[in-house]
Amino acid sequence: MAIEYLGLSEVNGPLVVLEGVKNASYEEIVEFTVDGNEKKLGRIVAVYEDKAVIQVFEGTSSMSLTNTHTRLTGHPMEIGLSEEILGRTFDGIGNPIDGLGPILADKKLDVNGKPLNPVAREYPRNYIRTGISAIDGLNTLVRGQKLPIFSASGLPHANLAAQIARQAKVRGTDEPFAVVFAAMGITFEEAHFFTESFKETGAIDRTVLFINLANDPAVERIATPRMALTAAEYLAFEKNMHVLVILTDIT
Repeated sequence: MAIEYLGLSEVNGPLVVLEGVKNASYEEIVEFTVDGNEKKLGRIVAVYEDKAVIQVFEGTSSMSLTNTHTRLTGHPMEIGLSEEILGRTFDGIGNPIDGLGPILADKKLDVNGKPLNPVAREYPRNYIRTGISAIDGLNTLVRGQKLPIFSASGLPHANLAAQIARQAKVRGTDEPFAVVFAAMGITFEEAHFFTESFKETGAIDRTVLFINLANDPAVERIATPRMALTAAEYLAFEKNMHVLVILTDIT
């Protein structure tokens, strides 16, 4: 059940403190209304007795102790998912930014999922062809495997990530294949490059994009990979698809 409060006890950088809170939970999502119209989101990062420390995604620049209306939603951060996410572009916290309207979700999933037990998974066998000879020949990628790519400043790591997303295919199976691509802290020019690159090759139809721009709130970058991995797990476990996840720039 949602609980609403008027005013704040303290504002400090991206954090606010709310006193007199009842039944607040760690990682619970909080909705703010500033001056009666501006909407912001936050999440509870600490709870002590009747106090809750809340991290505000959009920043606290317009918030004061008296102009803020706080609503505790009673649930953690979630993302609405269905097969409609394929071919769509979202911001760092899962809101559509491609002008195609909201997603009609089959279900909502908590992005703070439990880690998978690596012992319970099948032995990795399926070869994923990336189209990059240095990877395919020297450091072959197989289904269920992580492949970190380290790059020095100024090298075209964005081009490499986009090329892998466009070209990657699973060999030896007819199961549908999707790519979940998450970019964190990139410039507008880089975001435009990724989206146009996928559209030109037709790869956008099997790709889900999560894009956090450099001028977006920095705390969103904590949520972006969780959004991407939750979407990937949904496509893999609920829709029986092979899924390649690409996260850039993880630093």
